[in-house]
Amino acid sequence: STALGASGHCKKDKEVIDVEEETVKDDVSEDSSIEEVEVVEDGREGRSVVWDQREFDGKVAERNFPLSSSVISDLTNANLKVDSAGKMLDSLSLNRELDVPIHKKLLEDAERRNPKLSSLDFQIELNEKRRATFQVLRPDKKHEEDIIREPFVPLTKEEVAEVSLAFSNSSGRKVLVTHENSNIEITGKILQCLRPGAWLNDEVINVYLELLKEREKREPKKFLKCHFFNTFFYKKLVSGRSGYDFKSVRRWTSQRKLGYCLLECDKIFVPIHKEIHWCLAVINKKDEKFQYLDSLGGIDSQVLKVLARYFVDEVKDKSGEDIDVSSWKQEYVEDLPEQENGFDCGMFMIKYADFYSRGLRLCFSQEHMPYFRLRTAKEILRLKAE
Repeated sequence: STALGASGHCKKDKEVIDVEEETVKDDVSEDSSIEEVEVVEDGREGRSVVWDQREFDGKVAERNFPLSSSVISDLTNANLKVDSAGKMLDSLSLNRELDVPIHKKLLEDAERRNPKLSSLDFQIELNEKRRATFQVLRPDKKHEEDIIREPFVPLTKEEVAEVSLAFSNSSGRKVLVTHENSNIEITGKILQCLRPGAWLNDEVINVYLELLKEREKREPKKFLKCHFFNTFFYKKLVSGRSGYDFKSVRRWTSQRKLGYCLLECDKIFVPIHKEIHWCLAVINKKDEKFQYLDSLGGIDSQVLKVLARYFVDEVKDKSGEDIDVSSWKQEYVEDLPEQENGFDCGMFMIKYADFYSRGLRLCFSQEHMPYFRLRTAKEILRLKAE
C-alpha cells in the first residue's frame, strides 16, 4: 500500500525529478503486471520490481509507480519479518517432539504433590470443623456486652434523690430496711458508711453479700453458683488456740441451714478483715484455685493455707470423702483494680465478689467507686419495697 500511494514524482534535496513513463522492455509482456522501475536518487541508479494491480469493475488496471529508497527499505524490512516468522514456525514445528517429555515431567511432578495436597485438604476441613465448634461455644457478643453493661447502669434522678435522703442526718436513727433471712437492720446511720470517704461496716457488707446470693437464686442461669460467707466466718475459723478451729464453724454450712450443698458451689467467697483493711479470699472449686484479692496488692499465704485445710475438712465432714487439694493453685490475683485512697477497700472487696459471681473479669477502677457506693445503697434500699 506504500508503493501504491507513492506520488508521481520524487523530491530530493529540493530537486524535483519528473519521472516519465518508459517503454516496456521487450523481455516483459504487455499482460504482465510486473514492471521494472528505474529509480534515480542523488545521482545513483537502482532497479526494482513492482506489482501494481487494481481491479475496477472486474478489470485490472496497470500503472507504473516510482519507488524511493525509503519505500524499498520498508518492503525489505517487511520481508525480513516474514522470513523471521517463518523460521520461528519452522523451529516450533521441528521442536514439537521435544514438548512431549517436558509435559510428562510436569505431570509427574504434579502427581507427586497430590498426597501433600490431600493432607492439606484434610487439615483445612478439620480446622473448619473446629472453627464451627468454637463459634457455637462462643458466647453471643451482644449478650456479653449487655452483661458487662449491667453493673454500670446509671441511677435515675429519683433513685439518686432517694439515696441522698437516706444519707441525710434526719434518717440517722430510723430503721430504713430489715433483711429478714439474716435479721440485719439497716438504719440511716449504718447506711451512711456508703457516703464518699467512709469505711464500710459489717452490716452493709453482710447485707450486700446476702443480696448477691438472692440474686443468683432468682436467676440461676445468669450467675455462677456461689456461697458468700459473712464477715465473721474467718474470724471464727481462726479463733481456736492453735489458730484453726473447724468445729466452731462446722454447723454454719449444713444443707438444712443453707438450703443447698456447699460442695456443689463453683466459688465460695470469704471476706477477710485485717484490723483496718478489707480483702477477699475465694475457694474457687470451678478452676481448682485458692485465690487472694487485695486492693492494695498485699499477699497472705496463711489465709490460703487455712482455707485449703478448711475445705478438706468440710468435704470430709459433709460427704465422708477425702479430697486432695495439693495440686490446686494458690493465686494472689494480679492486674486487679486497686484503690488509690485509704477508705475504699471495703467497696473494692464487695465488687470483686460481685463481678466474680457474674463470671466477669474485674473491669472497673477507682473512678467507679462513687457510683458503686450509690448503687449499693440503692440496692439495699430496694429491700424496703420488697
